[in-house]
Amino acid sequence: MSRLTIMSASQAQTTVEGLYTDMERRIQVSPPGICPVDLAAAFLKMCRAQTCGKCVPCRIGLKQIDNMIEDVLAGRGDMETLRKIKNTAATIENSADCALGVETARMVLRVLEGCREDFESHVKNRRCAAYVTQSIPCVANCPAGVDIPGYVALVEQGRYADAVRLIRKDNPFPTACAMICEHPCESRCRRTILDAPINIRGLKLAAVNGAGTVPAPACAPATGKRVAIIGGGPSGLSAAYYLQLMGHQTTVFEKRKHLGGMLRYGIPSYRLPRERLQEDIDCILSTGVEVKLGTGVGSGENMVSMEHLRSEYDAVFISIGAHDDKKVGIPNEDAEGVLSAVDLMGAIGDGLMPDFTGKRVAVIGGGNVAMDCTRSAIRCGAEKVSIVYRRRAVDMTAQVEEVQGALEEGAEMLDLHAPVAIETDESGKVVGLWTEKKQIGLIHNRRADVISSGAEPELIPCDIVVVAVGQAIATRYFEAEGIPIKRGVIEAKDWTAVEHAPGVFAGGDCVTGPKTAIRAIAAGKVAAANIDNFLGFNHVISVDVEIPEPSLRDHKYCGRVNLTERSAAERKDNFDLMEQPMTERAAQQEASRCLRCDHFGCGNFKGGRAKAW
Repeated sequence: MSRLTIMSASQAQTTVEGLYTDMERRIQVSPPGICPVDLAAAFLKMCRAQTCGKCVPCRIGLKQIDNMIEDVLAGRGDMETLRKIKNTAATIENSADCALGVETARMVLRVLEGCREDFESHVKNRRCAAYVTQSIPCVANCPAGVDIPGYVALVEQGRYADAVRLIRKDNPFPTACAMICEHPCESRCRRTILDAPINIRGLKLAAVNGAGTVPAPACAPATGKRVAIIGGGPSGLSAAYYLQLMGHQTTVFEKRKHLGGMLRYGIPSYRLPRERLQEDIDCILSTGVEVKLGTGVGSGENMVSMEHLRSEYDAVFISIGAHDDKKVGIPNEDAEGVLSAVDLMGAIGDGLMPDFTGKRVAVIGGGNVAMDCTRSAIRCGAEKVSIVYRRRAVDMTAQVEEVQGALEEGAEMLDLHAPVAIETDESGKVVGLWTEKKQIGLIHNRRADVISSGAEPELIPCDIVVVAVGQAIATRYFEAEGIPIKRGVIEAKDWTAVEHAPGVFAGGDCVTGPKTAIRAIAAGKVAAANIDNFLGFNHVISVDVEIPEPSLRDHKYCGRVNLTERSAAERKDNFDLMEQPMTERAAQQEASRCLRCDHFGCGNFKGGRAKAW
């Protein structure tokens, strides 16, 4: 009998595994502004190292593609080179023996098609199609372009009021975003190369909590121009704020009882307390913004017509939110006991708390809104809350922490359950939800399909069904008034100017469809600048805040400070704020982890003072 040995990793293999981990971090933090041809060449070399080289397509073909891409980067390539790269990759895709070779060829074809302009620019102009600036990752990924390294440095020094002033230059909702922003700025943080991304949202919360009341900056001299804002949500109020700072008088028309839009009527107070939202709104109104509550745009009582606004104001900005619900399209969806997420969260936003005591609630959907409905139902006394989702839990669009929080509070997860009908009793009241058990199928566009598992339909007993599968925009009136509508949203050139309607602009959810609050805020900021130009001005928004110079200290490995929450048992019975902020010491430590990419490793962003726009 031959002797066997226990296989253990060699030092070389252990080192390679470590290199893979480091490479994963590099890929994770890859920021905008990298030459796609150069990046494709680097990926190709890594993929070549992974193939066995037994078949001719991989061993010879990938090497030839590598050489040709290097020729393109070195300025030795021509249009014939690009044709050869495409043909060679197509041949490898059809003839390689293993998935590594096939997928590498597909990667080449994908980047060649998607970045064609960059490849051709290297061939024709011997340079990239766009000037490569190595953008600061956090700033580039913030839709509003907030100077994040600047306010993080200010937080480290305890200059909280200056940090809030700096944030407001680009975002008039610092408090709201500190509590509910999905922080896309953290997704490419270069600190990840060392250990973990900076807790940017947490530091913003530290700034607004430590700053107290920070007055708005002084407005520019009045221009005599008047702008009507339709919708008092984050996009409309942001536009009103910046236009008011520029000297234009704005009037916000809001059909509901309160301002705030989906920040008030879509986000429960355990995430964003109403009084904290009001802090941002009060600052915006302090600039002189006029408000007409309970006044919608349309025809009828308490309505104002689009024709009137266009005749009385120099410009009009449409920023209505996504306040219409979407249907699942199943039998008995209009039965007693069926609620839409828009209606449920809207009632809670107005302080009309539903009583679900002893009720069994089924929430249909897998996004953040569905999680808000789930956790709100628990707080409204529901005996049992079930999340019904047609795909896998890992496919949910909701943030992971939102899903985890709902489960901690006692919600039941029923993934791969597709609703097919609502069961009612003789009086038409909901008694259950029929679902079809699904199984995962083939992957299309990088997302797995779901198909029938062949199992018998299952009845989920419930008294309330909440439909949270998306929101729609109420565009019928605007379409009748000649505002172009495409695929259910307003068609706006460059995201703000409405074609064939001079002086009319649109932004936020009514243009992009339902998105995040920070994207709506960014749309309002862009609209303000475009409206200012339309009115014949070119105002500059700036702030006189001295940003600290970066420290030259060594950056040691250091763990990330995460925000904590009250325990599930303590928070699930009330709508009190569940998140707990950092202490001052924790905030300073977390801020000190910032690598100050605005000075080191990226293109020039500022020189001591905050840039204007």
